[in-house]
Amino acid sequence: MSTVAEVCRWLEQVAPLAQQESYDNAGLIVGDSSAVVKGVLTCLDVTEEVLAEALEKGCNLIVAHHPIVFRGLKRLTGSTYVERCVAMALRNDLALYAIHTNLDNALYRGVNEAIAKRLGLQNTRILASRPERLRVEIRAKGAVDDKAVEGLLRPYGSLRKQEQLEGDELVHLWVTEVSVSRKGEILSAFRQMEPAYSISFLRLEEEDPFCGAGLLGELAQPMLAEEFLDFLKQRMKTDCVRHTRLPKGKIQSVALCGGAGSFLLGKAMAAGADVFLSADFKYHEFFDADGRILIADIGHYESEQFTIELLRELIAEKFVTFAAHCTEVRTNPVLYR
Repeated sequence: MSTVAEVCRWLEQVAPLAQQESYDNAGLIVGDSSAVVKGVLTCLDVTEEVLAEALEKGCNLIVAHHPIVFRGLKRLTGSTYVERCVAMALRNDLALYAIHTNLDNALYRGVNEAIAKRLGLQNTRILASRPERLRVEIRAKGAVDDKAVEGLLRPYGSLRKQEQLEGDELVHLWVTEVSVSRKGEILSAFRQMEPAYSISFLRLEEEDPFCGAGLLGELAQPMLAEEFLDFLKQRMKTDCVRHTRLPKGKIQSVALCGGAGSFLLGKAMAAGADVFLSADFKYHEFFDADGRILIADIGHYESEQFTIELLRELIAEKFVTFAAHCTEVRTNPVLYR
């Protein structure tokens, strides 16, 4: 029998929580981590229809790409779909887990690799590696509130604790890793706590080649731009591609980012990509291509839809005591006529 916590730990081996962006809310959002898993439903988005489907299929754990709770909830009155979903999950003992930007940032078995495989890309590598990492050591003497400290550090990823005696005093040491951008968060959190904690940071490797935003690869054979767009529509199962003016040359080097990736356009151009495949480009951002790269915007849901099967495969290969299902609900909120 496998528990929710065991499924979470397996998924976090593939995409550690420490890889998520600072604004994100990946991890177990609703539910009892000690509950025995009866079945898992994978999806992009948690909706009321998806929750009903999970109950119908006998699943008590939903693994979603997008977190149902992204910003803090101040009430549960049922006035929004988020509040209704959380309340429905609690009433029916459904656990909700999100694996979001930590899966986006994984080179292997991540969101972007799933796209690259659909397109048959070769020589794939991270487009924008994660920034520098820091080893964080939190040190305190005497009596401390272990749960409070671990509660502050756990969102950053794996956590190790050591204890040792220095004379008559017990010394506590917690160690984790964070990105440089999260240093301020750590300092701010522990500045409010008693007793006094000493905090030290050790700079680790400059970049992680296996973790970061976007992906770069090459097509097996170059294509004319029109051929590539037709190929893209067929492979990504979409009838609509918003794009910039077609270049005269052939397409071979492809940069991509599942979901909203316009922030990586500069990186894609600097890498010499012929095309940048992503979603959610704004009108004026198409001008930024400036004739140097083909932007192909296929839509947010369309770019991430194959993540649903990816998650099912990840769970099914590890656990045999329950079934893992892909949702049959199409949760794309954007419709075309």
